[in-house]
Amino acid sequence: MKYIDTEIVQKKMKSRLFLNNLLKYLFLLSTLFGLVVLAILLYRVFVESIGWLNFEFLTNKLSTSAERAGIKGAIVGTLWLMLIVGPVTMILGVGTAIYLEEYAKKGKLSSFIQTNITNLAGVPSIVFGLLGLTVFVRTFGFGPSIIAGGLTMALLVLPIVVVASQEAIRSVPSYLREASYGMGATKWQTIKNIVLPSSLPGILTGTILALSRAIGETAPLVVIGIPALLIPIPGSIFDSFTALPMQIYYWTIDAVLVDEYANLAAATILVLLIVLFIMNSIAIIIRNKFQNRY
Repeated sequence: MKYIDTEIVQKKMKSRLFLNNLLKYLFLLSTLFGLVVLAILLYRVFVESIGWLNFEFLTNKLSTSAERAGIKGAIVGTLWLMLIVGPVTMILGVGTAIYLEEYAKKGKLSSFIQTNITNLAGVPSIVFGLLGLTVFVRTFGFGPSIIAGGLTMALLVLPIVVVASQEAIRSVPSYLREASYGMGATKWQTIKNIVLPSSLPGILTGTILALSRAIGETAPLVVIGIPALLIPIPGSIFDSFTALPMQIYYWTIDAVLVDEYANLAAATILVLLIVLFIMNSIAIIIRNKFQNRY
C-alpha cells in the first residue's frame, strides 16, 4: 500500500482553499466595481437632470435657448430609426441564420461566411458609418435621412442577430425535426412549424440586444452627417432627422460654452434610458410569452 503524506495533502488543500477564496473575492470586487461605477453614473445623470426633465422638455422642439429647448424631434427621429432597424434586422438576420443552419452545405464556403459574420460583430461602429456614407448616402442618394441611418444601423447590429439566431436554431433538439419529417412534413414546413417557434425566445433575445446597441450608437450617425440643428420633425423615412444619441453628443460638446447644455444632455440621457427600458420590457414580455408556449 502506497504511503500518503497527510501533511502534504493538507498543505495542498489549504492552498486550493486559499486560491478559491481569493478568486471568489476577486470576482466579487470586480462585480462591485462595475456596480459602483454604474451607480455613480446614474446618480450624476439623475442629479443634473433635476428641474430640466419635464413635460415641456419632452414636447418642445430644439431651440438655441437652453430654457426653451426640447427633444420632441429627437424622440420622433429615434422612433422612426427603430422602425427601420427592427424589421430589416429581423428579416435579414433570421433569414441568414435559417439559410446557414438549415440549407447551406457544410464546407469551406459556409465556414468562410460564418467566420466573416462573427468577425463583423467586432468591427468598430465607425466603419459601418463609413459604409453607410458611401452606399446609402452617396451611391443611393438618400442623404442624411431616416432610411440611410436606419439601414446603416441595421448593418451594424445584423451580425449580432445572425449569431444569436444561429445559436437558438442549433439548440432545437434534433428529434423534433426527425418527428416532423417522419410525419411527412417538408423542410420548410418543419422550419416554419417546429424550428422557428422553438427557437423564437433565443431569436428575440438577440434582437433585444441588437436594438439596445442600435438605439445608443452615435458614431455611425455622425459619419453619415445626421445633424442636431433646428430641423422640422420628420414625417417620412426620406426626411432629415436627429436622434437622442446625436442630441446628447452635441449638447455635451456645447456644454463647454453653455453650462446649461450639460443639464439638457443629462435629461436626454435619462429619457434614452427610459425608452431603452420600455423597449426591452416589451420585448422580454413577448419572449417569455413564446417561451412558455413552446
